[in-house]
This record gives sequence, structure tokens and C-alpha cells, in this order.
Amino acid sequence: MTDLTEPPVLAARDARPASPFAELLQLEQLDENTFRGYCHAGAPMRAFGGHVAAQALVAAGRTCEDRRPVHSLHGYFLLPGSPARPIDYVVERVREGVSYTTRRVTAMQKRNEIFSLSVSLKHPEPGPDRHREVPPLPAPESLPDSVADAPEEVRRMVAASGGFRDLDVRFVPPHSPGLPPAVPGLLQQFVWMRTASPLPDGDPLLHAAALAYLSDLTLASTAGLDEQPNFFQRTEPPTLLMASLDHAMWFHRPFRADEWLLFAQRSPSSSDGRGLALGEFYDRDGRLVASAVQEALIRRQG
Repeated sequence: MTDLTEPPVLAARDARPASPFAELLQLEQLDENTFRGYCHAGAPMRAFGGHVAAQALVAAGRTCEDRRPVHSLHGYFLLPGSPARPIDYVVERVREGVSYTTRRVTAMQKRNEIFSLSVSLKHPEPGPDRHREVPPLPAPESLPDSVADAPEEVRRMVAASGGFRDLDVRFVPPHSPGLPPAVPGLLQQFVWMRTASPLPDGDPLLHAAALAYLSDLTLASTAGLDEQPNFFQRTEPPTLLMASLDHAMWFHRPFRADEWLLFAQRSPSSSDGRGLALGEFYDRDGRLVASAVQEALIRRQG
């Protein structure tokens, strides 16, 4: 994760946002291929990486005239961003295909490249449809809100970040019925999540960007669960220094990020100061709607 102070709300190019979360995705358009936004803090004085990735994805999608859906993204976090300064997103129109469109986005702050994102968009088409079945886990309604019920210190940090203010996150307890059996060397966690207020209808790009944001909340922490709990559940100071290195997502089926999605996460490897985590998003009907992979820097502090 990366972080920031509360930014001013910028004018959107399209309709006004329908929710507080949609405000986080608003960008000011500077010219045909350049957009500007502000990102909130995820850690002291560092912009939240999921927010940067989400805004970069919005910038890429807004240059696609026919608004075809996103099907994949690949990003690299190069330098920490500051939450106190604007970020400019410069879009390169790499390819305009009949079925596929490709964009490359460079996020710039103070003349430094802090994040690089490649995005592929495509027209939907018919074809075979199969996916892994979702584990039969407790419903989100039966679980506590991890943001509202977090330890006091965590709630203070969330308030100080200026962000994470419109989320509904609920962790499935580690010994719940239906959990996949433990495998030596494999860490796992399951989290229900959604935006807490509705996102606009008719704009799948905002839902894809919201999911990119949500995917960075807990994925990296999965690789460090043998050392410390997730940020939202931690009662002691962190023992690990963690930061996203790269992030990739594939969007398989239509979904809404303001409806409950189960984020099934596992980490098969940690070595060389890096941890790998894999995640799958399932909707309430059990459909696999997106997959994510992230590698994070992991170092013991002190």
C-alpha cells in the first residue's frame, strides 16, 4: 500500500459521482491524453498504491472512445507517491484493434515516474464458460465490519489517512466451516468486500477501477500472515515493512464492486525479501469475476 492527506474533490469529465467512493476515482482532464488526480495515504506520507492504480486505470479507459470493458492490467510501483501533491497520468495509445485496445499509463509526480500501468480492453464475445467453484464460506452478513470494528489504533490510522472511508470489509474467521484444508507452506485468507455506497450504473470502468483499489487492501498482507495479522486486525505495531512491487489483474465476467465479492487469497511463496500472493474474486452467485496477482516487498523491521 501507499498513502496521502484529504484531497480536494476535482471536477469529473462526465457525470457527478454517485457515491463518496466514486469521488476517489475522479480525474481532471488536462488534455487529450493527460489526467490529474489526488490519492489518499495508505501509510504515513505515502500514497495508497491501490488508489494510484485505480486512477491510472480510469485514465486509460477514458481514452477508449467506445468504452469497451477492461480485461487485464499489469502495473509496477516504482517510487512512493506523496498524498500531498497531484499525480499526472499520461496515457499512450498503443493499439486500436478491432477486438482489443491497448493503453500504457505513466503516473508522474514532481517529474518522477512513480507508477507504470499497461491496460488491455476488449469487446465481449461468446465462448465456452467454466470456472473454479467458490468455497462454501459464511455469508458477509454474519461477519463483523472490519473497518468499523477494527482496533482503536487502526481506526485512528484510517481516519488520519483521509481514505478507506467508504469500504465494507469482512474477514472470514480462520477456522470457519467450508475453508479449504491447510497446505504446508501455503498461507490463505478470505475476505468479503465491497464499496459501502453505490457506484454509478452504466460505467463498468469505475467498477473495474474500484476492484483494482479493493484488491490492494489485503492481497500483499496474505504473504506475511505467518509474521503478523492483516492491517485491519492488528493490535500490535507492525513487525514487517511491506510495499507493493507489482500488481496484475484479469477481469473474467461482469460484476459490480458495490455488491459483495469474496476475495479468496493465498500465498505460495516468500523469499529474497519478496512475497507472492494470488487472489480470486467471486460474486454472491459463486461466479469467478476477476483474478489478481501481486508481489510485495517484505522485510523485518528493526
